[in-house]
Amino acid sequence: MINGTHFPLYSKNPESDRAFLRDVLGFRSVDAGRGWLIFALPPAEIAVHPSDEASARNTDEGVVAAALYLLCDDLKSTMRSLKAKKASFTPVEDAPWGIVTTLSLPSGAKIGLYQPKHPTAVELG
Repeated sequence: MINGTHFPLYSKNPESDRAFLRDVLGFRSVDAGRGWLIFALPPAEIAVHPSDEASARNTDEGVVAAALYLLCDDLKSTMRSLKAKKASFTPVEDAPWGIVTTLSLPSGAKIGLYQPKHPTAVELG
């Protein structure tokens, strides 16, 4: 089933942001290859907030939109379990970084779901 999350943070200066995460916040990481660091995060929670067009973009100056990906060890098995609970998915894609699909929420919002091919930082947390 779901065993973690992968939260991409898009940056115009990824090297500096990675250094900040490592050096300032003290987040530990794994190297997914070619210096691409994936950081362990503290335990997390999610809260569902209502949105309108303006709040969907951002709520504070400089806050960017986010993408949420849930991680699993076996995508086919996880999808089968979730389909039994009426979940729906987009077609599965074999990306360089993982086997991926999108899970639809009742609101129509989408959450990524994937089986990573790269090392993860989940166990570091």
